[in-house]
Amino acid sequence: MKILFFGDIVGKPGRQAVAKILPELKQTLKPDLVIANIENLAHGKGITMSTLQDLLNSGVGFFTSGNHVYDKPEYKKVFETHGDKIIRPANFAPDYPGDGYKVIDVNGQPVLIVNLLGEVFMEKQVDQGSLTSPFQKIDEILNAQSSKAKIRILDFHADATSEKRAMGFWVDGRMSAVLGTHTHVPTADAHVLPGGTGYLTDIGETAAAHSVIGVSAESALRRFREHDLDRKKVALEIPEDATEFEVSYAILEIDEATGKCQNIKSIWSIV
Repeated sequence: MKILFFGDIVGKPGRQAVAKILPELKQTLKPDLVIANIENLAHGKGITMSTLQDLLNSGVGFFTSGNHVYDKPEYKKVFETHGDKIIRPANFAPDYPGDGYKVIDVNGQPVLIVNLLGEVFMEKQVDQGSLTSPFQKIDEILNAQSSKAKIRILDFHADATSEKRAMGFWVDGRMSAVLGTHTHVPTADAHVLPGGTGYLTDIGETAAAHSVIGVSAESALRRFREHDLDRKKVALEIPEDATEFEVSYAILEIDEATGKCQNIKSIWSIV
């Protein structure tokens, strides 16, 4: 099975980039499943009905998210309408809307897709008590679901590269792939771990080119140079009129009989 996975899609430029390149990618790569992380889909934070529809129209089939998934008021309607296609971090408190994992059918083959949030540098979620250990949660999920699907994909939405790396080794041989998201910068370590799990610390982002993790370089520089990191005082701006786009995605080839990753490749380009 071939899976194409987009990293964090940021705002209108990210949606435009997917619409621009995905039809050709589907023709040339012929993926069985296209997944995208959409926690930054609507103007950099959260999701809305119309922004999700943009990606559905472009040909994305399934969606993972992260800590910003609830930042837009429409999130309830999104989960009510498209709950079969979108997941939120499974280690959020159980009363949060949405599911943390799904087993979906891909050409007659069951595929388990899991979303987890890292704890390191996620002080807000940890302090609120809304987050449990991702290592404990993935064990719970695999204990309950491993017999239902041999192909198992994890989007580990985390800040610390060390935490992501540790997760890769924790589930090596139990997941088909562990793909990191959240830091928006693609890493150069796409490889198959000893137990057969495809691993990549961070896929990267799909966003405006020449930006700072999806926001305009000018607004990011104002915040850093003025030593004012208060988001309420120095707004970060999404370059909505971008005509060039940064695109990052991973391509996975997985043995359907064993669930082992045969090949993983990371792509970064400006289009």
